[in-house]
Amino acid sequence: MIKRELYKIYFNSGEREMNKLFYPKKRTNVNIEGFSLIELMIVVSIIGILTAIAMPNYTDYIQRGQRAEGRAALTSVATILERFYSDNNQFTTVDDTFPPGVVNAQRLSETGLYTLNIAIEGTRQTYTLSAVPTSFIDLKCGTLTLESNGTKGQDAPGTLAECWQK
Repeated sequence: MIKRELYKIYFNSGEREMNKLFYPKKRTNVNIEGFSLIELMIVVSIIGILTAIAMPNYTDYIQRGQRAEGRAALTSVATILERFYSDNNQFTTVDDTFPPGVVNAQRLSETGLYTLNIAIEGTRQTYTLSAVPTSFIDLKCGTLTLESNGTKGQDAPGTLAECWQK
């Protein structure tokens, strides 16, 4: 009888060992690595929302920087014209050539973002400078203008403060 019991224990334990080999017990504390599809979609949607908020602000920031070049170019040419006026009491010479530093009636700004137009009135006592954007579209301000009496302007729906801010 003892032999029989030992035999049962031996073979039953062997069967268990065989089951462990071929059918391993599932672990409950398994560390799963990676992202689920839902987590990935949440991250993509958050990035989309942040981009939708940031892009208009960034575009506005870039255009304000580009407008600064137009304003600087207008004031630079105005300074040259005013200096010439203080010496000659007119903005151009008798044969309608422009003072040194102002090459011609139409020229580009420093990096070529604006085309500067200079219009001298018939008596050579007043001028109107305009900076037309050439390499970008400025829907807020459009063409910037500066007159000899200091009047500033623009031809788009933006306010004067927005377009000529410091």
